[in-house]
Amino acid sequence: MTRSVDEFKPLEQGRAGMYTCGPTVYNYAHVGNLRTYVFEDILKRGLLWCGYDVKHVMNVTDVGHLVSDADEGEDKMALGAAREGKSVWELAELYFQAFKLDLDRLNIIAPDIWCKATEHIGEQIGQVRSLEQKGFTYIIDDGVYFDTSKLSDYGKLARLDIAGLRAGSRVEMAVGKKNLTDFALWKFSPKDATRLMEWESPWGVGFPGWHIECSAMAIKYLGERMDIHCGGIDHVSVHHTNEIAQAESAIGHEWVNFWLHGEFLVSDKGKISKSDEEGDSKAGEFLTLDLLVDRGFDPLAYRYFLLGAHYRQQLSFSWEALESAASAFGKLKRIALDIAGDYVSTDEPLEKPIAEFRDAVEDDLNMPRALAAMWGAAKQAQAQPGRTYAALLEMDRVLGFGIESFEADKLAISEDDILDMIRQRTDAKANKDYTAADGIRETLKEMGIEIMDGPEGTTWRSI
Repeated sequence: MTRSVDEFKPLEQGRAGMYTCGPTVYNYAHVGNLRTYVFEDILKRGLLWCGYDVKHVMNVTDVGHLVSDADEGEDKMALGAAREGKSVWELAELYFQAFKLDLDRLNIIAPDIWCKATEHIGEQIGQVRSLEQKGFTYIIDDGVYFDTSKLSDYGKLARLDIAGLRAGSRVEMAVGKKNLTDFALWKFSPKDATRLMEWESPWGVGFPGWHIECSAMAIKYLGERMDIHCGGIDHVSVHHTNEIAQAESAIGHEWVNFWLHGEFLVSDKGKISKSDEEGDSKAGEFLTLDLLVDRGFDPLAYRYFLLGAHYRQQLSFSWEALESAASAFGKLKRIALDIAGDYVSTDEPLEKPIAEFRDAVEDDLNMPRALAAMWGAAKQAQAQPGRTYAALLEMDRVLGFGIESFEADKLAISEDDILDMIRQRTDAKANKDYTAADGIRETLKEMGIEIMDGPEGTTWRSI
């Protein structure tokens, strides 16, 4: 809200309440979506590392998210069900389980509370009734709407220029809608058809608007004042703006202390996003974690890639950049595995790298600096293996790479592969193809492997 780095002061000492906007379960999450969840996991891990007891709530949108932010078009869930020949309930469960699998593969700590929109219809109706009683709503043919003209500070999070929006608008509003920025709280079912998901309400049969679910469920589980609310940067101008409007109008005071938003993952085609419902590609590719795995990438190498940029900066995705991150992650694995046997539980972590790491984490989750501190510790692996491993374990409480669970057979490059490349280099030298031999040496070096020629042949070690 302040557009500045502010000291985190919790509402209750030693505790942090955190709400994160979850998936709309009509399709797989793409890698751009997953960037937001990794950022939120780093935030949660960072708070835990700093000694806070974190209560984390995440919603699951399984109804009400229309394809248009203007409260028009079909529900994404209904479109997904038609696309795949499933019931909306089957579709929701399929993609909810797929989403949870993605979180698990990325070593993201699950929320303490999952809350599905369809299981909290009563709470959403209750908040709409409260808004109605306070004079913030009106009814038109297609639903119950929030009247944004009743708020002097509507759009404060996005710093919207409401007058400018009106002046520049070329969008046709729904018949009866009073203001361009008004939004649906409850949508009526069509009079001539039965919807796949609909409920009775004081205003007629229908379904909740997308925004009302988050404010109703967040208040239910975290109270009328909340420490932190997170989401993607695309939530600022519409979804979170409308959440604030309806929540603060219902409760009568400021709702959230800190808003944090993750920036987009982009490619040379633009923002990475889902395919549209007709199957045509949007500006970016529809890249899933499964696709990365199919191409041979460890999901945790993708996590490492994401931590190479600050969460408030756009990050450019390319296969080459992911290859580089996978190589670095493989090097980290080899170093950790090489020194794991030297570690005992009484080893104290290296002090200087841990201090640098803490400074980075506490400075608005500066993960590039945190990774630099981690590599600073790794450089001391040969001199102080036990203390280095202790430092890596401590840092991993935030980084979430699962260092303690690293296995030799899951290295980015196996020992057999290394020996095979050394044999290829030996053959190249025998054939006086020194360019190829030098190339193999450099390739291994980039992967964190140093080879050494001696009287007894060629040996190697992790660097």
